[in-house]
Amino acid sequence: MARARRAARRIDAGTPTDRDRAIDGLRALALLAVVLGHWLLGGLTRGDGGALETASPLASLGQFAPLSWVLQLLGLFFLVGGYASVRSWHRAEARGVCTGQWLGARLVRLGRPVGALAVACAVLVAELHAVGVPGGTLRTALTLVAQPLWFLAVYAVLTALTPYCDRAARRAGAWSAVPLLLCVAAVDLLRYGPYAQSVPSAVGLLNVLPGWLFGYQLGVAWGRGRLDRRGAWLLLVGGTALFAVLVGRCGYPASMVGVPGADRTNSHPPSLLVLALAAAQCGAAVLLRGPLARLLRRPLLWAPVALINLSAVTVLCWHQCAPLVLAVPAGWFGDVPGLVAAPNSVGWLLLRCGWLPLFALVLLVLVRWARQFERGPTARAAGPAWRPGPGRQARDAPSLREAAPTPPARSAPPARAAQPTEPTGPAHGTGGRPPPRTPPAQAIRSVPPEREAIPRRP
Repeated sequence: MARARRAARRIDAGTPTDRDRAIDGLRALALLAVVLGHWLLGGLTRGDGGALETASPLASLGQFAPLSWVLQLLGLFFLVGGYASVRSWHRAEARGVCTGQWLGARLVRLGRPVGALAVACAVLVAELHAVGVPGGTLRTALTLVAQPLWFLAVYAVLTALTPYCDRAARRAGAWSAVPLLLCVAAVDLLRYGPYAQSVPSAVGLLNVLPGWLFGYQLGVAWGRGRLDRRGAWLLLVGGTALFAVLVGRCGYPASMVGVPGADRTNSHPPSLLVLALAAAQCGAAVLLRGPLARLLRRPLLWAPVALINLSAVTVLCWHQCAPLVLAVPAGWFGDVPGLVAAPNSVGWLLLRCGWLPLFALVLLVLVRWARQFERGPTARAAGPAWRPGPGRQARDAPSLREAAPTPPARSAPPARAAQPTEPTGPAHGTGGRPPPRTPPAQAIRSVPPEREAIPRRP
């Protein structure tokens, strides 16, 4: 425990004072919810020939659909993404970086983990096929691994739209997200309204961009300071009320994740119910920002959040591989309760919870291995997710209390060179005036880190 405390203090000491810990905490919370949701609400069964197939406990245990309301935090994910992107873009503009360079750097950060995953999967699928793994199992595995990548594709498009979102937020604030909600409502009316039978299913794809841009636009408005607590309460109350009406009166499915065999799904493409839940989540996030920031000032709580944020995209790319690493070899021996078995009982859910620590351990190994292949010249030039800035020590420095030095005495100024008593005329090149004397060097004083750690007011 003492070692963990020392490591946490080192991470805390290496965090810049202007780092918004609440935003990092919200991002880590959304990411962990996505991972836990996929691990809990996605199962594997043995089909024909022993091949693995996907299954969901919600198909048999519909009473657990409210679990998806707290595990589907993609609206929160996009809120944090919009907030971070607009502030990053403003900082880049202040440094004179053009929009193309800023966008290219962010897309490279998103694309490198995807490239590492694609190369690893190509090699591994060929090897598994050679040793006799059923083709159905390989198709299921590739489907599960590729499942989170749609999010990164959408996120890349929304990142490219950041300047336009910023312009809209500057003019209308958080109200700039309302047209996106109305757009999704209109498409849902076509999909599920009185003329639904004559509307092709492809019309639902029109909801992909406005549906996920809704949370991102709210994040951009928040980053610009145009979303205050009053707006947050309106989002929380209004989103909750709309959610209740859609589920209770309008026949929307209660599950926020896809259920195999279901006629309708809320998330692919996003329905109006997704936006209602996102509005409530975004409002709650804005209201909880202050308490969360104060909570994350504790090094032991901040350290895991910081580590998750350093590998957020890698975790998102690889988390579906963790159950597969265990399930594919286990499938050769028949059903394994909680791992390769029909998820049709409460007992399965309880056994699944017992597998979660092992999934997390496998994911940790995969992430550490994948990070070695993601580092490149661009990453080294861009630096880490945050750098020790002015007023902070290096990342591996000890804690502020341990490292506070005693300020040294003032250094004596250097001796001045002797000056001529009279000017020597035009030889000085100043019209007969002597050159200006060099002022003595200023006394240098070391400022204790405790004083440095206090952020300056903007």
